[in-house]
Amino acid sequence: MTSSSLPARSLAVAQALAAAGVAGEIVVLPDSARTAAEAAAALGCEVGAIANSLVFLCDGEPLLVMTSGAHRVDTDYLAEQLGSGRITRAGADRVREATGQAIGGVAPTGHPAPLRTVVDTALQRYEVLWTAAGHPHTVVPMSYEELLRVTDGTPSAVTVD
Repeated sequence: MTSSSLPARSLAVAQALAAAGVAGEIVVLPDSARTAAEAAAALGCEVGAIANSLVFLCDGEPLLVMTSGAHRVDTDYLAEQLGSGRITRAGADRVREATGQAIGGVAPTGHPAPLRTVVDTALQRYEVLWTAAGHPHTVVPMSYEELLRVTDGTPSAVTVD
């Protein structure tokens, strides 16, 4: 796949990944991968290996949470882990404002400005993770270590196991 055939938002993601030294190439899927289940089915992997990019508001600021597709973020638990105030889900307009990307295609990088990020420690059990790449039809593989590096994320459990 040439970079010229990628959607515009995915080009910004590809540039940010290259700058961070992430070797994985963006894959364009024929169908939408807006949900972890759709992405896992399209890629033939476990749903837990899908690193969902969810945007919340924490103390009034966007918080990107990269979480395993196998579970939901417990916002009360996460707030306790971060020592923060209440965490609430960001609306679609706030997600696009913070990331430059639409819900269902939010990548861990390629945003207008760096976002405070938490990376779910449950993801470290997978050798290869798949994240959205800026568009609902694009994904990119990377390791847990690469995900931490590209997001400058804080590792944390995001739910009580």
